[in-house]
Formats: sequence, structure tokens, C-alpha cells
Amino acid sequence: MKYSDIDQQKSAFVFELDNVIYPEKDYLFQVYYLFASFLEYTELVDAKLITALMVDTYNTQGKDAVFDKVKEKFAIDEKYRINFQHLLLTVKLPLKLLVYQALLDMLQEIVVDRKKIFIVANDNPALQLNKIKQTEWHGLENYLFCYFAEEISPMPEPDVLHLLMKEHGLARRDVVMVGYSEAAANSAEACGIDYYNIREIL
Repeated sequence: MKYSDIDQQKSAFVFELDNVIYPEKDYLFQVYYLFASFLEYTELVDAKLITALMVDTYNTQGKDAVFDKVKEKFAIDEKYRINFQHLLLTVKLPLKLLVYQALLDMLQEIVVDRKKIFIVANDNPALQLNKIKQTEWHGLENYLFCYFAEEISPMPEPDVLHLLMKEHGLARRDVVMVGYSEAAANSAEACGIDYYNIREIL
């Protein structure tokens, strides 16, 4: 699906952040590499083995299981959980996050068409802001309106969508949302706006 396939009467486009703008793993895997390097320095363990375990755990069990798996496998002290969590929130990435090419093309067309772009992030606001700051936007950052759902009510509650519509004078018929998660889909449905899964675009 291309931008031209979407109802041209839409004047505002809302995008979820993770796995919609960029692949979330591109952020997390860089964090894993840096954390493993830190453990190699402090605990004299093999950073390559730790990184491989973290990536494999992410792929098979999800991101919430990563630290516990490292702790179990390498007998890492619980105190390092704080270091890991702090790194997730504040990391300065070696490589910038790249927007999916098909999505970048769409965002550029939206800007040329003088329509509004919103990013709605549904996780820890400090973490999500750090991701946004380290994304290569190709100048599009000047056209973005960013909202952090947890500062209002986490999705699937539709409160953040109601707020952005109110603040920008938008009706339901004006807005379309592109998301990845079930929470985003449910939020859009509850708000009564059109919704596309990112898989329909990429």
C-alpha cells in the first residue's frame, strides 16, 4: 500500500513508534552490545557470548526475559539490572536508527501534501524520547508532533488520541493511524478512527 492508496481526505496521520517507524530491535541490539561490553570490562566475561545470548533470548522469549537470562547463564549479580535499565533509557547509540524506507517515503509525501504527522509512543516516555532523538529523520523531525501515551493513559486506552485530536482541532474522519501492536489497534478502534497495520505498508 502507498500513500496515494489512503483516503486523500485524511489530514492527520498518527504513527506508533516501535516497529512502525523503525525496527525496535535496532535499538535494543545496540544496547545489548554495549551492556555486554560493560560486563566484559567489569566481570571479565565474554562480550560476544553475552550479546549472542541476549539477542537469542529477545528472538525466542521477548525483551522482558533478556536480563534474567543473562543473570542465570553467567551468574551476573542482580545489582547490574539497574545498569541495564539505565542504559536502556539513556544510551547514546553507536549507529542512528533508520526509518523503514517505505515508511520514510510515505512520511515525505505527507509533508509535501502539508498534512500533519503525529508519533504516539506507548512505553516509558524517557525511553521513547531517547529513541526519537536518535532516529535519522532526514529533516522530518521539524514536522512531527510527539505524544507519550503513558503520560496520559497507556494504550489501548484511547485518551492520547482524543487529546491530540482536541489539541489540533481534528475530527475522527480526519485521522488515520498506522500501528503494529494490538494495543494501538484497539486504541484506534475505541477512538473511532481508521487504522492500518504497518504490515500493509511495508
